[in-house]
Amino acid sequence: MTLTQFKLPEAGEKLGRYLVERVEDLPEMSGKLVLLRHENGARHAHVARDDDNLAFGVTFPTVPKDSTGVAHILEHNVLMGSQKYPVPDPFFAMIPRSLNTFMNAMTSNDWTTYPFSTRNVQDYYNLLSVYLDAAFFPLLRYESFRQDGHRFEFETPDDPTTPLKLQGVVYNEMKGAMASAGSVMWRSFGKALFPDLTYAQNSGGAPENIPELTYDGLRAFHAAHYHPSNAYFFSYGNQDLERVLNEIEEQVMSKFSAQTLDVSIPDQQNFTEPRRVEVSYPSSDTERGGQVLLAWKLGYTSDPDLNLRWSVLSDVLLGNAGAPLTRPLIESGLGSALADLTGYRDSFREGAFAAGLKGLSAGKAAEVQDLVLATLQKIVQEGIDPALIEASLHQFEIQQKEVSNAGYPYGLQVMFRLLGPWLYGGDPVTGLRLDAELGKLRADLHAGQVFEPMIQSGLLENPHRVTLVLTPDPDLAARTEEAERELVERLSKDFTGEDKARIVRESLNLKAMQGAESDSSVLPTLTLADVPAKVARPEYTVEHLGRAQIGRVPQPTGGLTYLDVQVRLPKVPAELLDVLPLYTFAVTRSGAAGQDYVALARRIEAVTGGISASVGVGTAPDNLDLLRLSVTLSGKALSRNAPELVAVLRDVLAQPQFDRERLRQLLEQRLAGLKASVVNSGNAYADRLATAQVSPSGAIDEHFGGLSALATLRGIVEGGPDALDGLLAQFAQIRDLLLQGEALLCLTALPADVNLDLAPILSVFHGDAPVDRPTPALAPRTPQARTTDSPVAFNAVAFQTVPYIHPDSPALLVLSRLLRSEYLLKEIREKGGAYGGGAGFDTRSGVFSMSSYRDPNIARTYTVYRDARKFLDTELTEAELTEAILGASKALDPLTSPDTVGRMRFYGDQAGFTPEVQEEYKARLLRVTLADLRRVMDTYLTPANAAYALVAGKDPNEDTRELGLKWEVAAI
Repeated sequence: MTLTQFKLPEAGEKLGRYLVERVEDLPEMSGKLVLLRHENGARHAHVARDDDNLAFGVTFPTVPKDSTGVAHILEHNVLMGSQKYPVPDPFFAMIPRSLNTFMNAMTSNDWTTYPFSTRNVQDYYNLLSVYLDAAFFPLLRYESFRQDGHRFEFETPDDPTTPLKLQGVVYNEMKGAMASAGSVMWRSFGKALFPDLTYAQNSGGAPENIPELTYDGLRAFHAAHYHPSNAYFFSYGNQDLERVLNEIEEQVMSKFSAQTLDVSIPDQQNFTEPRRVEVSYPSSDTERGGQVLLAWKLGYTSDPDLNLRWSVLSDVLLGNAGAPLTRPLIESGLGSALADLTGYRDSFREGAFAAGLKGLSAGKAAEVQDLVLATLQKIVQEGIDPALIEASLHQFEIQQKEVSNAGYPYGLQVMFRLLGPWLYGGDPVTGLRLDAELGKLRADLHAGQVFEPMIQSGLLENPHRVTLVLTPDPDLAARTEEAERELVERLSKDFTGEDKARIVRESLNLKAMQGAESDSSVLPTLTLADVPAKVARPEYTVEHLGRAQIGRVPQPTGGLTYLDVQVRLPKVPAELLDVLPLYTFAVTRSGAAGQDYVALARRIEAVTGGISASVGVGTAPDNLDLLRLSVTLSGKALSRNAPELVAVLRDVLAQPQFDRERLRQLLEQRLAGLKASVVNSGNAYADRLATAQVSPSGAIDEHFGGLSALATLRGIVEGGPDALDGLLAQFAQIRDLLLQGEALLCLTALPADVNLDLAPILSVFHGDAPVDRPTPALAPRTPQARTTDSPVAFNAVAFQTVPYIHPDSPALLVLSRLLRSEYLLKEIREKGGAYGGGAGFDTRSGVFSMSSYRDPNIARTYTVYRDARKFLDTELTEAELTEAILGASKALDPLTSPDTVGRMRFYGDQAGFTPEVQEEYKARLLRVTLADLRRVMDTYLTPANAAYALVAGKDPNEDTRELGLKWEVAAI
C-alpha cells in the first residue's frame, strides 16, 4: 500500500512562507507527519496516509477568565456568517450542500476547534473555504450574539407588558447541561483541582453568569484569540499538502501579520494539605444519587514519558472489573458504579488522576475516601501483578495499531491525539508514536518496580488532593428557577420605557433577521453528480455449515482480527423479552467456563482488545412487520491472539456464569448509567416513547433501551434477592435459546489470517427451531409525558410509513433532510432558542420523526411540528431540493474502514439489503421531486397518524391544552 500519491517535502524545505520543521515516520499507521511553521507564527501538522477520507481542523488556545461562556458563545457566533459568506448560518447551510463525513465545532476547557472530514476532494476545499472564512473573518452580528448567546425578550416579543425572560441557544443549552450530574462533576473537578487557573471557569458558560457577557467582550475575545499566530492547523489523508497550504495562505495568512498573545497557563500552586469540596445538582434521587471522587493533580501532560505511565497505571488500576482498584470499590457495596471522571485525565496542562464511587446515599464521603486510600496503600504494599501490567501494555499496542472509522473518523482521532501534547508545548509526535516511551517503560519495569512508587509519591503522599462530594438536591431546580426570575428582576429593575422599547425593537430586528431571505448561492456546493452511485462491495467468502454461515473478509486491518457472532433467535417468550438487554449487558461482565468475573475480565484484557454483546431487532426490506431478533457478540484481537479470542467468545456464549452478588453490582451500575442519561439524552427517550406507539420494531426497541427498560431494571434492583433469583433463572433460559439459534459469523482479518478456525464456536450451537418473527403489541396511541429533573424539554412526534423498497421511502428520507435544514432548525433553534431541533427517517424501520433537544418550549414546538406541511407550500426551489437529496445520500453512504466494511456488507446481504437493493434506492433518491415531498407528507405525516411523547421538568397539559393534546403523565 503506497503512503500517498503526493510528494512530501523534506525537513528544512520552504513551501511559500512555511518552513518545514520536521518530517517523521509514523510506521504504526503507515503514515508520515510533516510539521511546519508559518512566518507569522501559525503552526501546521499534516499527516499523510493512504486514506481518501480527508480531514482538516484549526484549533485556537482559548483561556476564558470568567464563566460567561465567551469561548462557547463565540464558537457558535463565528459559524453564523462571514465576510465571504454573509448568510445567517453558513455552517448549518453547508451540511446539506456537502458530502462530509464529519462537521462540527467544539469548545473545551482551554481550546476551541473547528474540524471536518470528507471523501470528496472538491467538498474538502469547499468546506475549507467556509471554515477558514468563518474562523478568521466572522461578521459577529449583534443579532447573532443575542440569538445564540443571551438576550432579554418579552414573552410576547412585541408586547412590553408581558413578562420579561432570558433567552439564547447557549443559555438554554447550559441550563440543560448543568442539570446533569456528569456536567456538574466535570465543571467542579477543574475548579477544585485548579482553583487559580482558567480551569476554574465554566468554559461552556454558567447560566447565572452568561448574561454578564457583553457583545464588545465577545468581539474582543475573538480579536485576541482567533489569529494565525495563535492557531494550530491540521490536515490529513491522501492529498496535496502544497495545495492545502496555498489555500490557507491565500485566504488567511496573506491578510495577517504576526502578533503576540499570551495564552499560557501557569502552574497551579500546590496545595499544602488535601481539601474537600461539596457541590449539588438538581435531582430527587436522594437515596442513591450521590457521588464521591478523590482527585489528585499530577505532572505535566506534555511530558510523554510521564503521560504514558499514568495512562498505563490508570488502566492497570481501573481498566476492567477485576482491576485492583475497581474491584474493592465496587465490592464494598458503598456505591453502584465508579464515579464520573474516574481514571487519568490529560485534558489539562497538568494531569489529574481520580477514583471514587457513585450511586451513594448521603454521608458516605469519609467511607469512600478511606476505602480509596486504604486500597491504594494495600496495592503498594502487596505490589502489582506483572501480568496485569503486561495486559495493559497489550491494550496500548492494540490502540497504536488499530485504524478504524468506527464511531469517529480516524483522521480526526489522529488530530486529537496530536493536539494534546502540541497545545501544551510538548512534542506532537509523541501523541502519535510511543515507541521510545514504551521501550523505556519496559526497560524500567524489567529493572524493578515502577508503578508502586508512583502511587506512593503521586497519590498517597501528594497533598494536592481534593475529595469532591456531589449531592442530589431535590429543591435545587426550583431554587434555580426562582434565582433566574430574581436575576431578571434585578437586571431589569431600573429599565425605563426606552429600555423596554429597545428590547422590543431588538427582538423585532432579530425576528426580521431570522425571517429574512438570504442568498445561499454564495456558498459552495456539490451537485447530484457527486453522489456515488455504487455501494461498497468488499470481497468475502461464505461457508454454510449446518444452520450456521461464516463470512470471511480479507481486509488490511493492520494486524488485528475482528470477529462478530450474530445469533438469530428462535421464539422468545414474552417474559424474557425485557430481560434480553440485561443479559447482553451482564454476560461479558460476568464469569464463564469455570472462571469468575475477575479472572475472565483479566483474561479478556490479556488476549483481546475487548468483547461486547448487544441485542437488536431487524426488519425485512419489504415488510415492516417481518421482524427478527438477534444477539451479537463481537470482539477484536491482535492476529497472534485470534485463537484466544475465539475461545473467549465460545466460553461466554456456551458457559456463562452469573453470580447473584455480581449481578446485583452490574444491575446497579446499569441503573445508575441509565438514570444519568435521561437528562443528557431526553430526546432519544422521547423519540422511543413516540415510536413505540406506531412501529413494531420501535415497540421492541423501547423495551430494550427506552424508559420501559429503565422501569424494568429499577423494579428488579428494588426487588431484592427474589428478583435477582428470578432473573438468574431467566438468564439460563436465554442461554439455552441462544444455543438453539441460527449463527452468522463474520471474520475480518488480513488475508493471511482470514482462515482462522472457528469450529470451537460453531460446535456450541444445536437444535433446529426456526428463527422467530415476533409480533409485539404497540404502545397505546396516547401522548406520553415523562417528568424528570430538567429545566428544559425534549419533544418528539413519530409516524410509521413504508418499508425500505417502497417507492416512497427515498422521498421520505429527502423530506426529513429538507425539514431539518430549511424549517426545523430555524423555527426550533434560531427562533425558539432550543439547542437542537430536527427530523429523521429510519429507512429500515420506516419511522419518520421530529424532535427537539434542550428546548425551553413545549406548545410552541408542537405547533411548529404541525405547521411543517404549510412550510412545504412556501416557495421552495430546485436548489433546496438538491441540497436535501445530497444530505439524504450521506445516510446511504456511511464512512467505513477495514474493520467495518465487510461486516456491514455480509450482514446486510444476509438481511436482504444487498448492493443491488441499496443501489436501486440511491437511484430512486436522485429522482425525488418537490411534488413527491408534498405527496408523501400528505399521505403519511398527517395529524391522525402522529404519535407524541416528551421528557420535561413539568406536566405539559396546561401548556398544550389549546393544541388539543391530552398527555398521560408519569414521573421517571
